[in-house]
Amino acid sequence: MADSTHDSDRIMAGGRNSLIEQRAGGRRASIGDGSARLKREHGAKKLKRILVAIAAIVIAAMGFGLFVSALGFEGLFVTVLLMAVAVGVLMKFPAMKRPTLETLPKGNLQQNVARTELWLENQRPALPAPAVTLVEGIGVQLDGLGAQLRGLDENTPAAVNVRNLVTRDLPEVVASYTRIPKHLRGQDSVGSTPDAQLTDSLKSISREIDAVTRQLAEGDLDALAVRKRYLDTKYGETQTALPPPSAPDPALPPVAPAPKALDETKDR
Repeated sequence: MADSTHDSDRIMAGGRNSLIEQRAGGRRASIGDGSARLKREHGAKKLKRILVAIAAIVIAAMGFGLFVSALGFEGLFVTVLLMAVAVGVLMKFPAMKRPTLETLPKGNLQQNVARTELWLENQRPALPAPAVTLVEGIGVQLDGLGAQLRGLDENTPAAVNVRNLVTRDLPEVVASYTRIPKHLRGQDSVGSTPDAQLTDSLKSISREIDAVTRQLAEGDLDALAVRKRYLDTKYGETQTALPPPSAPDPALPPVAPAPKALDETKDR
């Protein structure tokens, strides 16, 4: 087995480098510590599986060489090949489960914040540049909010409001935008475009997160529990709906109706 040492080291080095990149957030950096932690945990599980698989292959090869027959060059080659295949497969599978709108509210508040950060990261490619910048800033804000949530009783009205803000209000703003057909996102309608409306809504979300974080830091849970949903009134002010064009271009496909989350004020 000594002849395969160099190849084994090369395989393991490649696996470690890939895991390091993945733990750092992949090719695109994580927007917050919560999402980065989820990636690190997933990467650690993958590394554990890889080490177990390599150990099993080495033990099997040594057992074959001791009790059946000498491995020889072909046996060593097959052993190294199996190790390479195991590393390659386990680096890709199982893929990390991406959170959905349905799974965001599950778990405790700390998990809610981390999942929302990870969900927002997955939405970045569909967002305009100004919105991407805001989302990345919101990721930092969510880290600060998460730090203030430690020790908060999750059954209190304040905790319920925080969970709704993080797992419902914020994701709905982004999801409503991504449901709008791409060719309509930049069209001016009633003095604004969906791109601009998304930016305004994310600014409102950012201010709301900052206000909630400050109230938690000051221990003003009563004010947080009865806090009127700022975003509801803000939607009414900025008209974040996308009215259908008055004269649609016949060359374009039919216009889908605007999502309700950006179409009307809801009494939460």
